[in-house]
Amino acid sequence: MLNIPAPDFTVADGSNSIHLSNYRGKVVLLNLWATWCAPCVHEMPALVQFHHDYPNVAVLAVSVDEDPDAYKQFITERHIDLTTVRDPDEKVAKLYGSDGWPETYIIDRNGVIRRKVVGDPDWSNPEIRSFIQGL
Repeated sequence: MLNIPAPDFTVADGSNSIHLSNYRGKVVLLNLWATWCAPCVHEMPALVQFHHDYPNVAVLAVSVDEDPDAYKQFITERHIDLTTVRDPDEKVAKLYGSDGWPETYIIDRNGVIRRKVVGDPDWSNPEIRSFIQGL
């Protein structure tokens, strides 16, 4: 457990925007990903399913993609219906000290990072779901 305040940020790509502090009071899964990252592509359906199973948890996916067309095509073709935004300057990744994808920060209702998950976890795993539900 990290137990440090999650750095606040606002990132917008012209279509969508995310302001982390707007989610205070909710548990947040902040996922940093890219369409060209094989583990990210593999993980995305599980994140979308988690989003459907736990609508009270905010799943925020911040893509580091530079190519807006590849990003939009990926979102459309794969029916990604969770909150996502493109951050080609890696503003959020730099703020969180991330340089590998995917990385997910589990943030509690008070805005505290409770766990950092590196790589493509099994989001259907009962342990991780129990941990998130307990926040």
